[in-house]
Amino acid sequence: MSPYILSILLGIVEGLTEFLPVSSTAHLRIAEALMKIPLGDSACSIGNTACLQDVAYWNMYTIVIQVGAIFALCLLFLERIVNFIRSFPRGESGDRTWLTHPISLTLIAFACTSVPALLLRKWSEKNLDSLNAMAIALLVGGVVMWVVDAWSERHEPSTTHVEEMTLPQAIWIGICQALSAIFPGTSRSMSTIAAGQIVGLDRPSALEFSFLLSLPTMIAATGWDLIKEVHPSKSAGAAVATAHVVMNGERWLVLIIGTVVSFIVALGVVEWFLHWVRKHGFTVFAIYRILLGGALLIWGARLIAR
Repeated sequence: MSPYILSILLGIVEGLTEFLPVSSTAHLRIAEALMKIPLGDSACSIGNTACLQDVAYWNMYTIVIQVGAIFALCLLFLERIVNFIRSFPRGESGDRTWLTHPISLTLIAFACTSVPALLLRKWSEKNLDSLNAMAIALLVGGVVMWVVDAWSERHEPSTTHVEEMTLPQAIWIGICQALSAIFPGTSRSMSTIAAGQIVGLDRPSALEFSFLLSLPTMIAATGWDLIKEVHPSKSAGAAVATAHVVMNGERWLVLIIGTVVSFIVALGVVEWFLHWVRKHGFTVFAIYRILLGGALLIWGARLIAR
């Protein structure tokens, strides 16, 4: 298949799934495996430098196209973010502080995510290429999301605006988001939305804070992963040390296509998602996760082996 077609398809997958509670990581890994894109050093024979460079490139590609989705979210939330900056630290109602303003709560939640994610990053990296681990995360996450959404629908929310959030709520959501970094396939959106609903946020508020928290999280995670791919650790072994990214005209164009496509698709998905959740909730996404996780456990290895 043409690398340009591959890039368009992967850009669509990234844009569709990055902000939906279905795990973009799992969907990209599944798509890449089905398209026979080499991932991981085990895909290459010893001494096959060209293959290792392909692996390094596609790993870097998967990271960089997330930038398109990040830009889409920044554009959609630009006015909201500017208003938050203007109202810092007292807030729009004048009842916020340095610790309870939405900007502060977002950064505090991000810090609560980052620490456990960094401490357990080796565990996460081991599971990153395991489709079984992702299938289990999809299944369990789907059940959790379904139960939490059904439970929250029967209880009156205590927080209906992000400006009303408290410090303990932000800390709890940040800690729960760390699960998505530790267990690939869990989904940042699923973790933060379900965590927000558990502590009293209504659906729109949980979703909005999920979007806000995804900005520093995605920027930091993308930057960290990109540095690792462009400058691989030589202490990891000779094979990994030679797996540096080699760029040419075609590869730059493929990368740009994927990033632009993910930006355009994410732009439409976020708007649609906001409207859908206000009317229908998250049940359909929970059911989809359960079905996909079950199918991946039963048929995943067989399909990818073809």
